[in-house]
Amino acid sequence: MPSLNDIRTTFLDFFARNGHQVVPSSPLVPRNDPTLMFTNSGMVQFKNCFTGVERRDYVRATSSQKCVRAGGKHNDLDNVGYTARHHTFFEMLGNFSFGNYFKSEAIPFAWELLTKDFGIPKDKLLVTVYHTDDEAAAIWKKVAGLSDDRIIRIPTNDNFWMMGPTGPCGPCTEIFYDHGPGIWGGPPGSPDEDGDRFIEIWNLVFMQYEQFEDGSKRELDMQSIDTGMGLERIGALLQGKHDNYDTDLMRSLIEASAHATSSDPDGKGKIHHRVIADHLRSTSFLIADGVTPSNDGRGYVLRRIMRRAMRHAHMLGAQDPVMFRLVPALVRQMGAAYPELTRAQALIEETLKLEETRFKQTLDRGLKLLDAELDGLDEGAPLPGAAAFKLYDTYGFPLDLTQDALREKGREVETAGFDAAMAEQKAKARASWAGSGEASDAAIWFELAEKHGTTEFLGYETETAEGQILALVQDGAASDKASGTVQIVVNQTPFYAESGGQVGDTGYIRSETGTAVIKDTRKAAGVVIHVAEVSEGHLERGQPVKLEVSHIRRSAIRANHSATHLLHEALRRALGDHVAQKGSLNAEDRLRFDFSHTKALSGDELLAVEAEVNAYIRQNTPVETRIMTPDDARAIGAQALFGEKYGDEVRVVSMGSLPGSGKGADGKTYSLELCGGTHVARTGDIGAFVALGDSASSAGVRRFEALTGQAALDHLRAQAARLAEAAAVIKAAPADLAERLRALVDERKALTNEVGQLRRELAMGGGSGKGPDAQDINGVKFLAQVLQGVSGKDLPGLIDEAKARLGSGAVLLIADAGGKAAVAAGVTADLTSRLSAVDLVKAAAGALGGKGGGGRPDMAQAGGASVENAEAAISAAAAIIGGN
Repeated sequence: MPSLNDIRTTFLDFFARNGHQVVPSSPLVPRNDPTLMFTNSGMVQFKNCFTGVERRDYVRATSSQKCVRAGGKHNDLDNVGYTARHHTFFEMLGNFSFGNYFKSEAIPFAWELLTKDFGIPKDKLLVTVYHTDDEAAAIWKKVAGLSDDRIIRIPTNDNFWMMGPTGPCGPCTEIFYDHGPGIWGGPPGSPDEDGDRFIEIWNLVFMQYEQFEDGSKRELDMQSIDTGMGLERIGALLQGKHDNYDTDLMRSLIEASAHATSSDPDGKGKIHHRVIADHLRSTSFLIADGVTPSNDGRGYVLRRIMRRAMRHAHMLGAQDPVMFRLVPALVRQMGAAYPELTRAQALIEETLKLEETRFKQTLDRGLKLLDAELDGLDEGAPLPGAAAFKLYDTYGFPLDLTQDALREKGREVETAGFDAAMAEQKAKARASWAGSGEASDAAIWFELAEKHGTTEFLGYETETAEGQILALVQDGAASDKASGTVQIVVNQTPFYAESGGQVGDTGYIRSETGTAVIKDTRKAAGVVIHVAEVSEGHLERGQPVKLEVSHIRRSAIRANHSATHLLHEALRRALGDHVAQKGSLNAEDRLRFDFSHTKALSGDELLAVEAEVNAYIRQNTPVETRIMTPDDARAIGAQALFGEKYGDEVRVVSMGSLPGSGKGADGKTYSLELCGGTHVARTGDIGAFVALGDSASSAGVRRFEALTGQAALDHLRAQAARLAEAAAVIKAAPADLAERLRALVDERKALTNEVGQLRRELAMGGGSGKGPDAQDINGVKFLAQVLQGVSGKDLPGLIDEAKARLGSGAVLLIADAGGKAAVAAGVTADLTSRLSAVDLVKAAAGALGGKGGGGRPDMAQAGGASVENAEAAISAAAAIIGGN
């Protein structure tokens, strides 16, 4: 029985033998389609190839594309675990032709692979075609010998694919497997087509036409092929299973879940294990591709998936986090095909553990709230939308999690009320992501790249160069002559385009007719775009120009970028291998580095990181750069940014030598990273490194900020100036400042205590130790006094002193506290059995315009509106004593 790994390899090898380029899966975060939240099919990374906007050095491709459908319009989340073939994560096997071959080759490829390489019996297969696609039907008859009743013509859009309302489109042919009459269901197009007897296993799309706004179509000049076959679905078929979750890969994850939760994989918790297995894949791959849990956009969808799986683990009785313990099982199954899983394993485990630990703290309370809400409802009644929103707003339960919990109880959520409460948040969430594709005018840059090639970057070796203007773009359109604001494209440039956290260069472009100030540099489709303002004269397309990068600014940027590499390694060594870059900013005035870590750095850790970076700066070793393949770079331990898409060749930047070792890419280099940015020639060129501190950036991500070079020196000088100024104020040497400040603080504290004591003595009796005389009320000595110059916090101490002088009796003190009244009462221990200070202070507070008051029978305090009614307050307290 072939494993899913075997099936994936067989598919890719078949098309490689037939002239196809095996293309690695693109990241789950699309780079060329801003309308998608996640990559959901194999053709996404080839979209610009199909439209003709982009050309590559191959015209046939094959891939196994990792896909996620759990957000936006493609969302299978609700069905996962309950059906045989729904997943949030799946692999899409595909073969593609970009104007190279069409139906007459695509159909034979499919038939040969299925019947020969996969060994599927021919009599078990049937196909559908679009009802007017006589060409495809004839090819199926010729190649496969299928009879008319096994070539089903479908007149609906189920067999006609469109990229959008306009643009490339064409008919499809779908291949189905017949499981036999023992399973209910009818063939496609029949009333019983939703049954499980006939299962679609492959879809071949023929991009044949271009559709226009008026609905008309014309045949494309470049007709192409796009196919998709779900690995899990074909795997179940080839392994003799009727359920994707019974395949070897999914079964291994289910058994890992069962082992971790000490439960039966096929018992009452079967659905729970299926959900956990599926969600383990989607969450792990999303984290590996750079997505982190958050409250909006892609991070919010990731968090929803994670929490859904964690709730199912909780329902299996798991008391401790489970998901992170399953990651090694996933890496064993899929790490060879997707090495990013292995590289990101530590980060995946850390992220899952942190999120599950946090979620379990609220899960129990949330489920109790849900049960409490259900107890008050009629049997089978839906949960009110307001209650579902409360679960979301208070406990972080997304609606689908609540619905999933209710499904097992045979209930639903009243969604109208929930939607009303969530309208604003949902609108914000929809607007929070716009994808990560190129700008809407990307076509013009692809056209330039196709016509002239990509821009050659000279900036690693020089900051000045000569070039020729290839294009001037204003307001999204090309122009032959330009002044004012313009985007300039030249054939070669020393200007670095913003990328990898390094900001774009600034400087000047000069020609015979004008000068342009470059305010920013960006890149699209391999074309470097100089964002400029023509300050003198004008520029013309085709002119030779001189380009000059701002040297001082570039030098500062280089220093910050190189220091970021040293910082990354210092953090890994200080905190652990789970540290991974989550973003950075290398500007001329500062550096910022975001990294995966769950808590703030201690003072000692911060100092240790700063000291280690400075040690390697002082080492002053050369910063070396070599060109390697991504695989070779990773093989020698080079750090890569998770989720970043790298080309066939990468720049590997190394700096620093570990003590007692040689240098170079032999595993003994201190910092080794894949990086396309610009760097200093030697680490000593960084000058100095000053850590400003770290702060929280998002859940599980910290932000480290620092200065280098002149900015670091300016910061240290400013700190020294402030230190000298402070020392001069207190007339001490800077070295003695801390000791003198401690002495002053102690002296001030002693004086404050002394002043407070004198103030209290003055208030009570002018320092004589003798205050006003006490009254005798019903045999109880009662001392009452209105005080000036004391605060409410002084009253308890004064009460104790007064009680000590009385020996036996009650005390009431009223102080003017900033325009309001503060009142305190005390009763000596021998009288508390029949007289309470709480009663006295409440009576007095009421007369002063206050409410309440509290404390103990021997001491109580309260407040009032003012001291104007102090005599009435004293009388009220006396009345309480007289009543006793």
